[in-house]
Amino acid sequence: MRHNIVHRYLSYSLVPIYGLLTGCARNPSFDIVGSLFPAWLVCLVAGILLTVPARWLLSRLQVSIVYPILVFPSLTALFTFVLWLVFFS
Repeated sequence: MRHNIVHRYLSYSLVPIYGLLTGCARNPSFDIVGSLFPAWLVCLVAGILLTVPARWLLSRLQVSIVYPILVFPSLTALFTFVLWLVFFS
């Protein structure tokens, strides 16, 4: 019984160490005019820029959007995550 309790606490104490070790990889970033920008920020800007033509295409096809306050941020997130996965996975 005591062995199980000690083993459980020991394994729980190692979890934060594993979390700290995952941050040791190189951070993807871009050098833009001498400043380093994180890659997620570049993907976010590209996602916003891709949402604009998607909005134009949806309005051109006369697709009625009931909740645009939910649709367009979701499209931005979708484009951002897809760009991140395509370029940095």
